[in-house]
Amino acid sequence: MVKRMSNCTSCNCNCSKNLPEDLVKIFEKYAKKRENVIPLLQDVQEKYGYLSKENLISISEYLNVPTSNVYGVATFYNQFRLVPLGKHIIRVCRGTACHVKGSLKILEKLESELKIKAGETTEDGLFSLETVACVGACSIAPVITIDEEFYGRLQAKDVTALVEKYEKSN
Repeated sequence: MVKRMSNCTSCNCNCSKNLPEDLVKIFEKYAKKRENVIPLLQDVQEKYGYLSKENLISISEYLNVPTSNVYGVATFYNQFRLVPLGKHIIRVCRGTACHVKGSLKILEKLESELKIKAGETTEDGLFSLETVACVGACSIAPVITIDEEFYGRLQAKDVTALVEKYEKSN
């Protein structure tokens, strides 16, 4: 449901546009102060899964700070996403044990296979590729996770079959 906010009396911002009711509810939890940028970004991302351009603009209008400042915070911290995540999230462990055992080759093979770089999502929205510092499974290094499933002792040659398995499941 969209809530009409004439001069945004509900959230007291300077905008005058239609905002989704759930976004208005998030805004209502926070005072209109610059220091609320990060908590607002976190809550909006939790609700929508990522930070859309429209939501970044709405946050900046609510807080009365330049959109470039809100965007700067969202791009500075790697916890924030500006695009929706794919249906399957592939995380490549880049910790010491995995690095020594060849996780870089696995990452490069995944990037080649999926035609994306780490931090991106495939055009069809099926896969997102991320790197992580450690998944805590050093004994089976190198390790990737797909969603919550662990795949250890991988080699680059294993990647194609693994990707195909998830493509076929959809």
